[in-house]
Amino acid sequence: MPFRYEQFCPLARAVEILGERWTLLIARELACGPQRFSDLRRRLPGLSSSVLSQRLAALEERDLVARVDQPPPAPAALYRLTAEGERLRPVLRELMRFGVRYVTPPMEGDHLEPEWVGLAMEAFARTTPVARRVFAIHLSDGEQEAVYRVRGGRAGTRVEAREGPADLVVHAAPLVLLGVLTGQLDPKAAAGSGALRLDGDEAALADLPGLFDLEEVMAQAADG
Repeated sequence: MPFRYEQFCPLARAVEILGERWTLLIARELACGPQRFSDLRRRLPGLSSSVLSQRLAALEERDLVARVDQPPPAPAALYRLTAEGERLRPVLRELMRFGVRYVTPPMEGDHLEPEWVGLAMEAFARTTPVARRVFAIHLSDGEQEAVYRVRGGRAGTRVEAREGPADLVVHAAPLVLLGVLTGQLDPKAAAGSGALRLDGDEAALADLPGLFDLEEVMAQAADG
């Protein structure tokens, strides 16, 4: 029988569903897109197959996650967020905005997926007017790659997980891009050192950090 808090409170009900270990991180992975069971195991080191099966089953029972069988020529079972599960996206974004204040420098062995940086860009995208620029961001750790189209303008910043025309194409490792967006790395210096590879209007690079509020959030955390 699922655990239940004896409290008449919607937060208690939410914690009953999402509060078990690994559940929110599974939701984060599926927010990046449909995943195979093996994908989830790779992306969540330390999570056993049995616990992953239990968590997925519980999420399926709540209609937050659905299993979809892909047809040939590449048959596979994929897990994806349902329409109800998609309602977790703003929750995940707000938790990321809360948690960034407690992020310390990465420790040896810490895992990082390029797509997690994409989720961070979505979470910290500005909703107020920004420079009218379009960037194609290619994130790679040498094994996995994620591509985003980032557009800025009067309505703020929009992050899309797709390719498209851009003023500037930026190739970077995930930690390098995070360093630039948080103000830990100077964009021009990073480009000069080769940590960023650029193709297009290189002057646009100076506007990239301003499309997000990561730098000011990190500064506030340091002051606190």
